[in-house]
Amino acid sequence: MLELETAEPIEISKRDSFGENSSLLKGVVILEALAGLQKPATLAQLMQITGMPKASLHRTLAIFEEAGLVAREPGGRTYAPGERLAHLAMSTLTHDAVSAIRHTILRGLVADLGETCNLAVLRRGELFYLDRVEANWALRLHLPPGTVLPPHCSASGKLLLAHKPTDERAKILENLPLEKFTHRTITDRHLLESEMERIVSTGYAVDNEEYVLGVSCVAVPVKDSLGEVVAAIAVHAATARLPLNQAMEHIPKLKEASERISQTLS
Repeated sequence: MLELETAEPIEISKRDSFGENSSLLKGVVILEALAGLQKPATLAQLMQITGMPKASLHRTLAIFEEAGLVAREPGGRTYAPGERLAHLAMSTLTHDAVSAIRHTILRGLVADLGETCNLAVLRRGELFYLDRVEANWALRLHLPPGTVLPPHCSASGKLLLAHKPTDERAKILENLPLEKFTHRTITDRHLLESEMERIVSTGYAVDNEEYVLGVSCVAVPVKDSLGEVVAAIAVHAATARLPLNQAMEHIPKLKEASERISQTLS
C-alpha cells in the first residue's frame, strides 16, 4: 500500500512537468513565429502558424504582453516582439563568455577589409557601440566601445531603427531631436521613414557622410536565434580612401561576419 501511495504522486508530478514543458515550448513557438514574420502578426496568422487554439493562444499572448515579451501594435489587432524580449537578446549579446569570440570575428573582418569595423546596438534610443576594432590608419574616426551616437545619422542606427516595430520606432523618433551634423544629415522625419523602408527592403544601411564629413559607413543586421535583429555590424572609412560605392562592395563580407556573430547568440 505504501508503495502504491507514494508512486501515484510521482506519476502526477511527471504529468504536470510534461504539461509545463509543453506550455513552455508552445510559448517559444509563438515568439519564434513573431520574430520569423519580421512584421506584426494578427491572432489569425499566429493561430495558423502555431496550430494553437484561439483561446489558448490569446491567453498566452496576454501573459507575454503583461511580461513585456510581446507588444500589441496601435489598434490592438496585431502583435510584435516586446521590449523585454529585445533586452534579453541584448543581454545575450553582451555576455562575457562570448564577447571574446565576437571580438575575434570583428578583428578578422578588419584584417580582411583593412578598415575599422564595429558592433552596435540601440539602447534607450541611442546607438551604443558594444565593440570596435580600429584599422591601422593615421586618418580615422576614433569612437571607442561604450560610445553613444544619435541613431538618425549613422548607418547602424538607421538600420536598427528600421527593424523596430512601428510603434516603438515612433516613440523613439518622437523623443529624438533630428540634429543636423552635416549638410547630408537626414533631419526630415518623412525622408527618414522612406530611408528606413529602403533599408528593410535592401538589407543594409549607409551613412553617406551624415555624421562626419569625409567619413562613410555601411552596416548590415545581426540576428538572434529567433531571427530578430538585435545588433548591427558596420565598416567605417574615410571617403578619400574608400568611397561609399567601394565600401558597399564589402557587404558580402559584412554579412558573413554577421552570420558568424549570430551563431554566438544561439
